[in-house]
Amino acid sequence: MRNPLRYRVFYTARQKIVTSTVVLALLVWGTFVVVDRATTPEDRSCAPGVERPQGSGECVGVAIAGDGYDFGQPHLAPVAAAIGRENATLRGGRYATVALLLPLTSTGGGLPQKVLHELQGAFAEQYRANRDNNQTPKIRLLLANTGKDNVHWKRTVDQLKTLTGDPHRLRAVSGIATSNAAVRGAVGELTKAGIAVVGTTITADDIANGPRRSPFPGLARVSPTNGDEARALADFGAVDSAKALLVHDTRTGDHYTDTLKNAFSTLLKKSPYEPQLFTSAEDPNAEGTTANTFRQITHLVCDTRAETVFFAGRHTQLRQFINALGARGCKERRFTLLTGDEASYLGADRQLDREALDSGLTVRYAALAHPDAWRAAGRYAPPRTGGSPAAYAEFLRMLGEASKAPTGPIGPFGPATLADGQAIIAYDAMALAVRAIREATPPGQWGPAVADVGRQWPQVKGPLKVEGASGWICLDNYGNPYNKAVPVVELTNTTPKFVALAWPEGKPPADNCMPPRRS
Repeated sequence: MRNPLRYRVFYTARQKIVTSTVVLALLVWGTFVVVDRATTPEDRSCAPGVERPQGSGECVGVAIAGDGYDFGQPHLAPVAAAIGRENATLRGGRYATVALLLPLTSTGGGLPQKVLHELQGAFAEQYRANRDNNQTPKIRLLLANTGKDNVHWKRTVDQLKTLTGDPHRLRAVSGIATSNAAVRGAVGELTKAGIAVVGTTITADDIANGPRRSPFPGLARVSPTNGDEARALADFGAVDSAKALLVHDTRTGDHYTDTLKNAFSTLLKKSPYEPQLFTSAEDPNAEGTTANTFRQITHLVCDTRAETVFFAGRHTQLRQFINALGARGCKERRFTLLTGDEASYLGADRQLDREALDSGLTVRYAALAHPDAWRAAGRYAPPRTGGSPAAYAEFLRMLGEASKAPTGPIGPFGPATLADGQAIIAYDAMALAVRAIREATPPGQWGPAVADVGRQWPQVKGPLKVEGASGWICLDNYGNPYNKAVPVVELTNTTPKFVALAWPEGKPPADNCMPPRRS
């Protein structure tokens, strides 16, 4: 039997026309949508100067508006907004810009907290500089994101190189916080373009200039090198190399790990023990299988006469090694583990077995700064030279003022959050950048020529040193800090504890703080 509905819908002339028209309209509309999507670029912008690269959900680049954009990071929102409010007060064109170049969207391993603290410290110095006896030029601060693990550094650096003219007037880049290949590339590109760079927490010996080679003209640093840290640690601990051994990463290309390993190896030339080796994952923040390797290494360490273990590796592997030592079979023996400033990440690492630190294991590291280094307490009195309590007190005062409305808030801070040293060292790096910008400014001019800023480093010494919150910043002719104070800090099951100041030269600098000739 025929279906009358089917007949009526599909076989009458009228229905054929209607059906054909509807189908044609749908085909035309579908074709238009496909063509439109294929020919119209996807909007991947996040803010002026910032967008999501293809294949990435991160917003990277330079926030050129300087209006408080936080790169989608809620924990950075208060301090980013404060920076935006401060930038908005700058009128009349008598300002110079400093960009803060950091992996702002990094996750895990304590990185979000460290990035936050760097922004807080840098902003405190911007706030101070813009109220310092009406000196000019005023300082505008821009945030520049290289993305997680600095993957998008090239894109961001290429942007920065275009910002030296009006209206941005970029004259220095600070931040530059990790000693790896990406950061080395960024420093190279920026200094090649004549832009001054002030590193905060880069410590690798090979991201530096020297008397034989200066691959980064215009680079200055406020942190000691890994070599200086190692010498300060060894001098402080009076280490007997006959009872010491080295544990180090075999993965090459990481400038922090490579140069720390070399520095420790030099110190332990007379050690009777060959180094114990591990190989981290390509991503140093990945857990990988190194925890198993460290469990085996602890058995080998127990079979030596070693009392001191030097560790050259990143914080994830350091945490795994500490956890393994906490579960060692020879708990009746006491060990001291010495390492570089990467250990500062562990203060906020929830995966650290804090009971390991109560098992006869002492973990000490060379910090870049610490809130107790320049404050008298109990029997401790800071040394007469190399830094000053007054400079640290000024830092605290500026941080406190900048956090209050209407300038602030800038997010949480206090003794615990200052313990990683990031805010302190970022404040000092900005102070060094501000000094160079203003000293390079000719009388009567709004600001300096781009190339002149990085030429100021040889004069930052003696009476012209920067009185940093982390200690005196006396630069040699190549932009490296001379005999910079190294706080020795001990990990505890609560807050990292300041132990004492150590010095690469074995004692604090003289009053004049003049670096010796280097050959």
